[in-house]
Amino acid sequence: MRVPSSGLIAAFGLAVCIASSANAQHVGHAVPASPDTTSPSRTHLMVQAIPLVTRANPSAGGAPLTQLVISQLVVMLRGSLANGHGDVAAALDGEGLTMPNGELNTGGYGEGFVDRRHPHTYIHELMLGGRGASGPLSWSASAGRGFAPFGTDDPMMRPIVKFPVNHHLAQILERATIIGGLRAGPVIVEGGTFGGDEPTHPSSLPRISRFGDSWSVRATVVPHEGLELQASHARVASPEEITGIGLDQRKQSISARSISPDGTRYLLIEWAKTVAHDAVRRSDAYGYESALAEGALRIGPVGVALRLERTDRPEEDRLAEPFRTPRPASDLSINGLTRWSTATLHLAAPDVTRGGLSGVPFMEGTILSGAGRFPQSAFTPQRLYGTSRLTMVTAGFRLRFGAPHARMGRYGVADLSGPAIASMSSGSAVHHH
Repeated sequence: MRVPSSGLIAAFGLAVCIASSANAQHVGHAVPASPDTTSPSRTHLMVQAIPLVTRANPSAGGAPLTQLVISQLVVMLRGSLANGHGDVAAALDGEGLTMPNGELNTGGYGEGFVDRRHPHTYIHELMLGGRGASGPLSWSASAGRGFAPFGTDDPMMRPIVKFPVNHHLAQILERATIIGGLRAGPVIVEGGTFGGDEPTHPSSLPRISRFGDSWSVRATVVPHEGLELQASHARVASPEEITGIGLDQRKQSISARSISPDGTRYLLIEWAKTVAHDAVRRSDAYGYESALAEGALRIGPVGVALRLERTDRPEEDRLAEPFRTPRPASDLSINGLTRWSTATLHLAAPDVTRGGLSGVPFMEGTILSGAGRFPQSAFTPQRLYGTSRLTMVTAGFRLRFGAPHARMGRYGVADLSGPAIASMSSGSAVHHH
């Protein structure tokens, strides 16, 4: 069991004090309806930390394991600039300090971690943008480090605390990127170019030499407020080999998202696929597919959320520590494919508020089933864990100062932030961007 140091808790307290000063003058952030709006620039700041304990039975190595960490330690800023002609999105993430060895999350993988979620980079997001309009057409341009225009929202802004297995199939994050967007009525089209290299450490910075080797496009239709449909496609160059000599990825995503005006009812359905492509041989090496559905309800003061997921995961060589794989990989092959079927139930109790700090107690239970896609695979769930059926139980507090952010990962005209999901927030307060 790993217990965070008191110094990290003090750092969180300092961030709360900073947020208190910023929010004393403004609570909430509203994106102007058009760039001609003359309202003053506004900002919204949120600080979040989630101390939690997880019991996985079994975990990597076949034995039960309990872990205590502070997850999702973030300071997030959203703001409009120049009377609505510009905007800023920033998120500083302290998980490299509070959970350097990752968060216990059976089935999860990515960036050299397996069965644990990796800590995000200290600069998780830092995007600046400008926007304009002419008649029914509006446009925007954004640049910095953030999310490529692909797939669905960052799971950090969704009701279930544990990340889904498909995190690296359904989003492309922490990239140096330039994004352009156009909107005409209910239709939004985005295109972006970025560097394909994934971070290898919380302090990793994008490699300038890799910028522009990858691209993605996303189309979103908003039939009416609170409902959106999206489809996206991406070509990502060698994400797991920073020098650029690894396999490329060809990615697809389709999703539908609905949220009620007060944020008390939320539903997301998504499908994503990633194919590893050998550009030298001009052939596909292997592919992973994911289907996910999650929903949330606020019933009085109690929040309830459910997620069902079926996602493929690659199996790679593991280091002496069973939760890590070598980065860069020793070769361009994998040892098998595991298909994870998971069901997660989340219950959030009424919030506890002290001054400007709110804490929402929660519990989550996950049932997992893993099956090897190919009988000849060297790595199968039965060999790794001694069983193909596993469980996780998590309990903790979602601590937050400031109203919750509604969305994360969309910029400019594609920022469709409406209400925050009420089951994540304290009481029944709903915050609109």
